Amino acid sequence: MAQRKKGEFTTKEICAQFEVSKATLFRWEKEGRITDVWRDWRNWRLYSEQNIKEIRKIMTTGRSEKRP
Repeated sequence: MAQRKKGEFTTKEICAQFEVSKATLFRWEKEGRITDVWRDWRNWRLYSEQNIKEIRKIMTTGRSEKRP
């Protein structure tokens, strides 16, 4: 089984940390509010420290820097 790298977080971990649903998290990703989410060998999402910063910004301001 492949090992996760330090600084990678699963969808479940992110949802628990920020108390948001998977649907909300995936919607933010689809809208471009969370960028460059990695996928593992199973095609499961892995979130980086940068993604966590983006989520914090969304949670505190209700906004994010969308990509053009």
